Amino acid sequence: MSKPLAGIRVLDLTNVLAGPFCCHQLAHMGADVIKVETPGSGDLARQLGADPELNKAHMGVSFLAQNAGKRSISVNLKHAEGKQVFLRLVREADVLVENFRPGVMKRLGLGFDVLREHRPDLVYCAISGFGQDGPLKDYPAYDQIIQGMSGVMSITGDPQTAPYRVGYPIADTIGGMTAAFAVAAALAEKPRTQARFIDVSMLEATMATMGWAVSNFLVAGRTPGPMGNENITASPSGTFQTGEGLLNIAANKQEQFEALCRVVGREDLIAHPDYAERHARLRNRFALKAELESALSARGAQAWWPLLTQAGVPSGPVYTVEQALAHPQISERGMVANFVDVPGVGRDVRLVRTGFKLDGEAPAVDSPPPMLGQHSDELLAELGYGADEIRRLRDGGAI
Repeated sequence: MSKPLAGIRVLDLTNVLAGPFCCHQLAHMGADVIKVETPGSGDLARQLGADPELNKAHMGVSFLAQNAGKRSISVNLKHAEGKQVFLRLVREADVLVENFRPGVMKRLGLGFDVLREHRPDLVYCAISGFGQDGPLKDYPAYDQIIQGMSGVMSITGDPQTAPYRVGYPIADTIGGMTAAFAVAAALAEKPRTQARFIDVSMLEATMATMGWAVSNFLVAGRTPGPMGNENITASPSGTFQTGEGLLNIAANKQEQFEALCRVVGREDLIAHPDYAERHARLRNRFALKAELESALSARGAQAWWPLLTQAGVPSGPVYTVEQALAHPQISERGMVANFVDVPGVGRDVRLVRTGFKLDGEAPAVDSPPPMLGQHSDELLAELGYGADEIRRLRDGGAI
């Protein structure tokens, strides 16, 4: 499969999740992603994850998840000769992605204004918690901090439990996806004759995905609040207890509500004054839910799901991660890659790819996540360094 970003070289200076996730997307689209890491430690994610032995080996599960297909070079950006190595890399690159706090690259003498002198059409993407300016620009920010400050936590959970954090690092992931989109858009510019500086704020990127909740406040003056598993715009729409297991039902249209009532044997609810009309159902959502759950108790979720789907009522079971991965819809579409006997790990590693297909194929990378500095000699040789020079750089602490 030909890949849209083949021939594009990306320097990945990022750590943990937002930046690595961005570059993970670019790698799957064919970019040559070079992970520039600090000698000895590398990406902090190398030490994170559920397997302590892999953390000790600097191949933590958190690192493995977002770094397949990349090459790793360790460079000391505080070392004079290390900076020269880095500048050579920049001259050969199309894109640079970093997620340091604002000002770190400039203090290293490697800020945007310096780098564009070495690569005049460089696409420079800086990902940070709050952006490159504003009163909070120097504040540290992790995913949970952004979830709290964006309002995400305030609308997650139900009125008795909120605020709750989303169960995975959604703000980091959204920040990375936003960055990947912005980078791809900048690369599409024709002709690309000038350097571009992309400033990704995780806070703003997260809030941009909250369109309905934010717009209800901005346009309608309604402050959003936690609704648990209920849908703020429709009823019956949410999670329902069945005779066995939970079932998500989204009967958002009048005809879907009526079909639901017929399938569960409660046709009487269709004309009931408390439920017959959309806004009446919203006012009486919990009473309606109790009526429907009483009917749904006759069968389990796995039995109701196909019946409702056949009747045109959107529905689906509530799965664990393990169950979702095992389902043929995931397992048979190429979503999961398998890398055999990964160096530094000592066993096979299964990882998720991207969430789309290109011309009927799931984008894939050829190589597993790299060990720290695994490709240093290879990349330095590509830049024109000889074996003696590489040895001297290593002995001097530049790499």
